[in-house]
Amino acid sequence: MERDTAEKVFFRMRDINKFYRMGDEDMQVLRDVNLEITEGEYLSVLGPSGSGKSTLMNIIGCLDTATSGEYVLRGNRIEDLTEPELADIRSRDVGFVFQNSQLLPRLDALRNVELPLIYAGVSGRERTRRAREMLERVGLSDRMGHYPNQLSGGQQQRVAIARALVTHPGILLADEPTGALDQKTGKQIMQLFRELNEEGHTIIMITHDLHIAQNAKRVVHIIDGMLTEGGGTEDA
Repeated sequence: MERDTAEKVFFRMRDINKFYRMGDEDMQVLRDVNLEITEGEYLSVLGPSGSGKSTLMNIIGCLDTATSGEYVLRGNRIEDLTEPELADIRSRDVGFVFQNSQLLPRLDALRNVELPLIYAGVSGRERTRRAREMLERVGLSDRMGHYPNQLSGGQQQRVAIARALVTHPGILLADEPTGALDQKTGKQIMQLFRELNEEGHTIIMITHDLHIAQNAKRVVHIIDGMLTEGGGTEDA
């Protein structure tokens, strides 16, 4: 689905197919997927369980590779990259937020947010400064020393969002980010995503929930591995 836009393209997928070996047969999970994202977009990928949306997210985030097709991310043809180069892209260009926050229970909020910066080789003082800045941004300036079991589900997810943003990635990938939250808390997290997008962050949200998907400005649908464009949701 090629888009007529003068904005800067963040990534482009062309005829992406993904097969997994299941016993003696190959199971096709993605079928000729075409998708283009420009910087600053807020996109939802909407589909039921087993539709291929998580596989698509893993390929977008360079956690997995396509069986065939072309994926170009910020000018890099992903199929041509080595695993160390893919790892560098994951740490530099992509921030991940999952349904369960996946915080380390023995680290407080500040240390959890610092983790990606440790892997990136950032100095201790700079790590702490940037982690504090991100926690303040998500409204947790008074929870920095709290451990995950001392935080509510919504607070844990805000820590996870801060951790995803602390490396200043080009894109934020959120997989069912409100799936483990109550409705009120989920709305608060969706409001945070809207604010982040208004600040210029590129966001892709994976969800099975139409109401959650409608928080984005653009929706694509995935069913049986095939992607189709949905309507805009600016006023949703």
